[in-house]
Amino acid sequence: MKKGPSVAILLMLLSTLLTPLPSMAQQITGAPGAPGSTVIIDGKQLPPPPMKFGGVIKESAKDSTPWWPPRVVPPKGAPNVLLIMTDDQGYGVSGTFGGVIATPAMDRIANAGLRYTQFHSTALCSPTRAALITGRNHHSVGFGVIGEMSTGYPGYDSVIGPESATIGEILKENGYATSWFGKNHNTPTYQYSAAGPFDQWPVGMGFEYFYGFMGGETDQWTPYLYRNQSPVSPWVGKPGYNLTTDLADEAIKYMSSLNAAAPDKPFFVYYVPGGTHSPHQPTKEWIEKFKGKFDIGWEKLREQILANQKRLGVIPANTQLTPWPADLPKWESLSLVQKKLYARQAEVFAAYVAYTDHEIGRVVQAVEDMGKLDNTLIVYISGDNGTSAEGTLEGTPNQMTAYNGILTLPEVEQMLYYESWGSDKTYPHMSVAWAWAFDTPFKWTKQVASHFGGTRQGMAIAWPGHIKDAGGIRPQFHHMIDIVPTILEAAGVHAPDMVNGIAQRPIEGVSMAYTFDQANANAPSKRATQYFEMFGNRGIYHDGWYACTTPPAAPWLLGTTTLPDVNAYKWELYNLTEDYSQNNDLAAANPDKLHELQALFLTEAAKYNVLPLDNSILPRIVTPRPSAVAGRTVFTYVGENANIPVGNAPSILDKDYTITAEVTIPRGGAEGMIVTMGGRFGGYGLYLLKGKPVFDYNFLSLKQYRWEGGVGARDWLGSALKAGKHTMVFDFKYDGPGPAKGGTGVLTVDGKEFARKTIPHTIPILMSIDETFDIGVDTRTPVDDSYKPPFRFTGTIDKLTFKLGPSQMTAMDEKAAAEAVAKANN
Repeated sequence: MKKGPSVAILLMLLSTLLTPLPSMAQQITGAPGAPGSTVIIDGKQLPPPPMKFGGVIKESAKDSTPWWPPRVVPPKGAPNVLLIMTDDQGYGVSGTFGGVIATPAMDRIANAGLRYTQFHSTALCSPTRAALITGRNHHSVGFGVIGEMSTGYPGYDSVIGPESATIGEILKENGYATSWFGKNHNTPTYQYSAAGPFDQWPVGMGFEYFYGFMGGETDQWTPYLYRNQSPVSPWVGKPGYNLTTDLADEAIKYMSSLNAAAPDKPFFVYYVPGGTHSPHQPTKEWIEKFKGKFDIGWEKLREQILANQKRLGVIPANTQLTPWPADLPKWESLSLVQKKLYARQAEVFAAYVAYTDHEIGRVVQAVEDMGKLDNTLIVYISGDNGTSAEGTLEGTPNQMTAYNGILTLPEVEQMLYYESWGSDKTYPHMSVAWAWAFDTPFKWTKQVASHFGGTRQGMAIAWPGHIKDAGGIRPQFHHMIDIVPTILEAAGVHAPDMVNGIAQRPIEGVSMAYTFDQANANAPSKRATQYFEMFGNRGIYHDGWYACTTPPAAPWLLGTTTLPDVNAYKWELYNLTEDYSQNNDLAAANPDKLHELQALFLTEAAKYNVLPLDNSILPRIVTPRPSAVAGRTVFTYVGENANIPVGNAPSILDKDYTITAEVTIPRGGAEGMIVTMGGRFGGYGLYLLKGKPVFDYNFLSLKQYRWEGGVGARDWLGSALKAGKHTMVFDFKYDGPGPAKGGTGVLTVDGKEFARKTIPHTIPILMSIDETFDIGVDTRTPVDDSYKPPFRFTGTIDKLTFKLGPSQMTAMDEKAAAEAVAKANN
């Protein structure tokens, strides 16, 4: 008879069976402990708990057995993911959705996959982006509004908390290479500086590589650019540089490097260029392509877009064109000069759309060239909200003038920039009327969450081999929060319960992967309900019905009218199954349905941190929030310090101030920038030009004021500073109270007056959005054309001191300023 196993062996086997093992151990590929072994985790806890060492350790290495923990990989067949979103483009912009601007890259995705005709944003940039990368409603992750208006409520603090891990964090911990290229408007404004913290930067939110700009907008010729956490200036020495091309170059280079180093590792690339947020700055050759394209005017443009949309089937055949608003001018009411100017604005905008799409096409082509297109899920969203109406009724060659309350400029002044519109000499935006037209067939624009002109976005999704209804159209109602669960389902990755020891808030989106099946082409939407809210404007969708408030004031009239109490807004009601464009208000005819949806909105609002509702501007702008410099009146610096964000710099607006620079000039003399804020479109600079002291004040590129030695100044010879130590002082006395007043500035060197000048006006509200405060160098555009950046100071800055007087703005002035800043930050 054969003997049974020994007791020792039985005990060993029993011990092995009873030893708790992580669930991932059952999914190991390759020999356990081998360097090439991999593991697919269940993803419920991220990062996964470490596996117990499985080798043998004795006194001697020769008697021991090494054991390597397996490398985490996604489930077999998990696709690469390329998530693309453009900026400030309403439903009628792209040619893919009926617009007159060809977007062949988006066409490519749509023709290989699906177009979605009822997909929605939040109506504003950073809230939409927060929803997109977390899969949760924007209020749920602290972005009920832009960070510049954040308040101390959970839905409005502009902090994506650790309980709401991003898609970057989830995919990274499941074995993806994660990256972010382009706009980042999801870091709290008070955390932009080198002081951090960096947990709210892309690299702290699960994106292993970041190359892009901080904030809502940036100059495309000299962008406010970072690589991970370090500022970079790639345009220096590169004539013709444009960020739109640079972002594509960098994304392609990154994917190529990743493919060379780890060809089997899937990537997640979040690609979000600045186009087409203002400033509209495409390259000249793209502008030339659209010459004369918009001479038909905005009303005819709407009709043309509507016809295209019906022909393409991206709107129902019975869709009605919503009426033209009474407070926007009709094209035929304009003068010939106005028509010429306004058409130029649209040409530049269209060029920016086409240029942005072209560079996106290069990124898509790079994926194909690497042989990876067949297993890449591509999501291309046209716009993070409706088209922007922030360019004033007239449009402007310098958006900084509008941000400072100058809402109209003489036609002669505007026409001076006709040829250079869109170039590095301008910071332009277009007329509100074009924004309304590009949101065809809907009413309203960006910022307005109650209506689809602010929230309806064209979107295309392609995934070869998985989406077989190539060129199909999907009418299901969906939202930005549905993208994350769609990606997770495609990748076979679970939404985690725990990340870095923090229990996770549930994903609030629903997967759209069911729509990939042709059999579900017209299936009911799995999203039955979705709320909308921004600045008190709100809406609620439920099972084909939509109730919303009527905007009490147009976004381009911000601050010029008194807003009603947030609970006193008028409401509208639409049956979207019959009325795609929100044209037929049924509120009076069906009050019971309206009341039902109003109650549902409040339920959803309570659930997702929307409360308290707030339509205020001033209180939210001036709300105290974390800051390293709040209340300081004396700022002291030593040596060169560049790229200090606006929020961390001394503000000289609307007050007395004194700038004192103690410098050492070497033998042979020195020149260069001592301190500057802003640049070509508004700002100031204290510098030495060929050794001679200069203080230049750029009044929004409308007027230059200079204090310098030479004829007309006390130092009539314009003497250069000799070797040794010197003290330069610029003292300015403000003629307040009130905003934008003038004042008298005196430039002295070593106690002797060099120049004195009185100026009639100063910048009242916003000197810079993305141009930083620089000491010892000018990192961006020049404050005047007498020098070229970086214009590094060749002496030594021993000490630089700013002393600030109290603000001379009245309470009413502060309110107007806050409203203008809010418009700028939007």
